[in-house]
Amino acid sequence: MSKETNTPVVEIKNLYAGYLPGINIINGANLFAAKGELIGIIGPNGAGKSTLVKSIFGMVKVREGEIKLNGEDITSLRSNELVSRGVGFVPQTNNVFPSLTIEENLQMGLYQKPKTYATRLEFVTGIFDELGKRLKQRAGTLSGGERQMVAMSRALMMDPAVLLLDEPSAGLSPVRQDEAFIRVSEINKAGVTTIMVEQNARRCLQICDRGYVLDQGKDAHTGTGRDLLNDPKVISLYLGTLGA
Repeated sequence: MSKETNTPVVEIKNLYAGYLPGINIINGANLFAAKGELIGIIGPNGAGKSTLVKSIFGMVKVREGEIKLNGEDITSLRSNELVSRGVGFVPQTNNVFPSLTIEENLQMGLYQKPKTYATRLEFVTGIFDELGKRLKQRAGTLSGGERQMVAMSRALMMDPAVLLLDEPSAGLSPVRQDEAFIRVSEINKAGVTTIMVEQNARRCLQICDRGYVLDQGKDAHTGTGRDLLNDPKVISLYLGTLGA
């Protein structure tokens, strides 16, 4: 589908945030995601990539700056409020309820709008068709890649305006990593604005519309995925030390 780059869904301006008093992990970061875009956030370990998306989702204390969703200030709102406003988040670990079935996990994702279950189930199984055939299977019996699919599907059940993904390929085998990136692309092609944090920088930039290189909590470089892949400075400083 065509990207509607004139409509900001998420806009972050001059953000400072951190976990401990007086210590910022995010130091003046800026970012925007237009409707329908797939945004990649890359950078060295400790750059603040995961902290940035957790700041959007109300999990990290924001000390300065603002976060907007469709033009409305959502800075420091609680996670449950953000879900109801259209922010979906898939954490890197502990992202499913292992004792529940796939179906029950998806229902948990829709606890605020249970009447839309049938419609949303049709949408997510249209992307993850194999899940639709295994709804009664317990999530705890699934592989890491399959759990990732359940976690993404659960976040999509609320029909989010933006989906935040924290390192969706982490801990997966190379084959499963490729599958994860294909899934992310499919979600985005289905119309979901997506912001993805990734250690596999090259693969991330290959599929994203635009990328941000985070360094010491600040956006050091930005551009299209293709431009960043071919930027000599980005290659020498970041891509040589990040996942190939």
